[in-house]
Amino acid sequence: MEEKKYTRLGERMFHQVLSNGLHIYVSPKPGFQKSYAFFATNYGGMDMRFRMEGEWLDTPAGVAHFLEHKTFDTEDGNALQDLAANGASPNAFTSTALTGYYFESTEKFEENLRILLSFVSVPYYTQESVDKEQGIIGQEIRMGDDEPDTQVFYGMLEGLYAHNPIQVNIAGTVESIAQITADTLNLCHKAFYDPGNMVLCVAGDVDPEEIVRIAREILPEEGHAPVERDYGPAEEERAARQDWSKEMAVSTPIFQLGFKDVPPDRGEEWLRWELLGDLACEALLGTSSPLYARLYNEGLVNEAFSYGCEAYPGAAFLCAGGESRDPDAVRKAVLAEGERIGREGVDEGLFQRLKRAAYGSLVRGLNSFETICVSQSVGHFHGYSYLSFPEVFETITKADVEACIRRVVTGEKSALAVIRPKGGTV
Repeated sequence: MEEKKYTRLGERMFHQVLSNGLHIYVSPKPGFQKSYAFFATNYGGMDMRFRMEGEWLDTPAGVAHFLEHKTFDTEDGNALQDLAANGASPNAFTSTALTGYYFESTEKFEENLRILLSFVSVPYYTQESVDKEQGIIGQEIRMGDDEPDTQVFYGMLEGLYAHNPIQVNIAGTVESIAQITADTLNLCHKAFYDPGNMVLCVAGDVDPEEIVRIAREILPEEGHAPVERDYGPAEEERAARQDWSKEMAVSTPIFQLGFKDVPPDRGEEWLRWELLGDLACEALLGTSSPLYARLYNEGLVNEAFSYGCEAYPGAAFLCAGGESRDPDAVRKAVLAEGERIGREGVDEGLFQRLKRAAYGSLVRGLNSFETICVSQSVGHFHGYSYLSFPEVFETITKADVEACIRRVVTGEKSALAVIRPKGGTV
C-alpha cells in the first residue's frame, strides 16, 4: 500500500487501488478502542439520467434514497440487525451526490466489515419488499412536505437553477417513488454500486493490509468504469428566478437566500472553492461580521440564522437562511454589504481572526473518525485528498475572499425563497 504522511496535521493515510477499481483509504489510530468504516458510492439524488451499455436511461426521482433503504435487506434477513448483534452502530445516508453506509464498533471490527462489504455489494430486492417500502418512504416524503425548512431550501434551489437536478428533492415525490420497481433498483445498483464507482475509508486501530485483504475476499475481482451522467443543459450564471414563495403553517416567515456561483473544477480547485466559500460566508454573514450584528440588532434575524456553501456537478452556491419578519430587507442588506466589501474590502483584523478560527475548526474536526472518513470519501470523488487542506487553506488571501464576494453576491445571481404564514400579511 502507498503511505502518505501529512506532517502538518500529524496524520498519515494508507491508500490502495484494487484491480476492480475500488479505492481504499485507511487512517491508522493506534491505541483507540473504536474503529469506523465508511463504504460509499458516487451516486446520489441528482443522478437520475445516465448512460449504460450505450443507452441513455431516465429513472424516477428518489431512486438513490430508496435504494439505500432497501440495500440493508439480505436473503437471510437484515444487515442492520446483524451488525447491531455484533456490537456495531450502523447507519446510512443519501445526499445529493453520494450514498454512504457505515458503522463504528469497539469489537469484531473485521467481522462487521465483512458484513458491510457483503450486503452493500450483493443486491437483494424483491417486489414485495419494494411495494412495502413505498408506503414507508411515502410517509417520510409527506412529513418532509410539511417541514418549512425543507420546502424553503428546495424553493431556493428552484430559484437558482433552471435545469440542474440539484433542485429535485433527494427523497423524490410520492408519485415518483410509485414508479420504482425491483428491476429499477437492480439496474441502478449495477450502474452505481460497482467497485470502480465506490470508495472504502476506515479509521481506527486496524491493520491496513488486513482491510485490503478483506475487501479482496468479499468484493468482485473486476469492476466497470463509472457510467456517464447527464445533469441537463449548462446553466446561465444568473439565477433562473429571483423569488419563490409559499404559504405554510408558520408564525414567522422563514427564508433561504442563495447566490449562484460557477462550479469549481475537479481536484484541489474544488477543495479551494469550498474553503474559500466558507471564509467568504464568515466574512459576509458570520456571527462576527458587521452585517450580522446589524441584522440581529434590528430584529431581522435571530439565533436560527445559518449560512454556508455547497458545490455539486454543474452547481455551486452560497446561501443563508432562518426566520425573519422581513426577508426582503435581509436580501437588500446582504446585497448592500456585498457591494460595500467589494469597494472597501474586509477589515484585516477580522479576516485574520476568521481565518484562524476556520483553520482551528478544520483541525478539531480530525478528532472525529467519521469526519476523516466521510470527508476523505467526498474529496476522493471530487479528485482531491481532504488531508491536504492546510496547504490549500494557506493560499487563500483576503483579496481572494473579497473577490469571491464581489463576484457572487449580486442581485442577478440571487434567489430568495420565503415560507410565509398562511393567510398572513407579513
